Amino acid sequence: MYTRAAEKYISRIQSKYRCITIMGPRQSGKTTISKKLFPTFDYFTFESPDLRSRVLLDPKSFLKSISSSILDEVQKVPELLSYIQEILDDPSDSRKLILTGSNNLLLHEKISQSLAGRTRIIELLPLQRKELPDKERPDDIYTTLFFGGYPRIFDQKLDPTEWLEDYYRTYVERDVRMLLNVGDLTTFDRFVRLCAGRAGQLINYDSLASDAGISQPTAKSWLSVLQASYICFLLEPHYRNFNKRIIKSPKLYFTDTGLLCYLLRITSPEQIATYPLIGSIFENWVISELKRTFHHHGRQAPLYFWRDQHGHEVDLVVDQGASLFCIEIKSGQTFQKNFINAVIWLNKLQNRSDGACIYGGDENFLVNDIMIRSWKDLPDLL
Repeated sequence: MYTRAAEKYISRIQSKYRCITIMGPRQSGKTTISKKLFPTFDYFTFESPDLRSRVLLDPKSFLKSISSSILDEVQKVPELLSYIQEILDDPSDSRKLILTGSNNLLLHEKISQSLAGRTRIIELLPLQRKELPDKERPDDIYTTLFFGGYPRIFDQKLDPTEWLEDYYRTYVERDVRMLLNVGDLTTFDRFVRLCAGRAGQLINYDSLASDAGISQPTAKSWLSVLQASYICFLLEPHYRNFNKRIIKSPKLYFTDTGLLCYLLRITSPEQIATYPLIGSIFENWVISELKRTFHHHGRQAPLYFWRDQHGHEVDLVVDQGASLFCIEIKSGQTFQKNFINAVIWLNKLQNRSDGACIYGGDENFLVNDIMIRSWKDLPDLL
């Protein structure tokens, strides 16, 4: 059992909220952290068909019979949320509830309708590198990218390729079937792997749909489900234009680089060193790691990229209100001065001099006011 960064945040807010909702991909540790932080709560999982049938038959009786509880995979019984609202609105009812869910689309819609203002939502993503104990933490970048961050791989010392294949077949395809009723899983599998090949690139739905042999509306629908299931996410461009024309299409990234490597048919860390998309995989890992830092502290990540139509691009910018903190991401293990050219360029537009470059090497140092940080020591952006 690993100590998660989200534990501090959940412990801090648990006295302020009668209901906390923990959302995230399957197998990211939602159940584990819930049971660890709330050991006296009863536990119910709606993965059980018998329990689902019982609840759907008489939701009021079920809720009346329980004490403070963890309700796991609650998106399976979205009808229950309206009745949970009655509990939370009753000042004489002191019970507390922990809800978990692995489908953003179903759960967010129902929470917005029924529990808005009554629950605090936290997103628990796979392990950050710093959440692993030193003895279990891979010390080279290629192994780190290949293993990803799903806790069970490390906890049970499993082969990543084998486990991720089972994960993909068991959860991704099953959840998609439930949401979209996809009949042709071969076409869907091709679509997902085409998405993997476009990690770190601007989304082009026409090209993606054409290569997958589907319509553009279908491509958009399938990608939205992958996002809702926490398989991938979109990084939006920042719209502060500084008098420049900018790109408005988002970039596609995967929540976990282990799953990304599986989808790219990479079967060992050694393959990554010479893989044509090493730069994109490394960039994906850095951005997902920084994104997790925000989410595990209960905050939405103010992360974007910057790109104009003249070829100027900064891999990652952090919106700090008055200005943007610029970050370049380079997989090279030896720092080159041109790594920070884009940071310097955008800083001139906003009269700022700091920023960061995260690279594949081991040393940390400063170039003027710009931090050059090893992949092992990501900057603290909170």
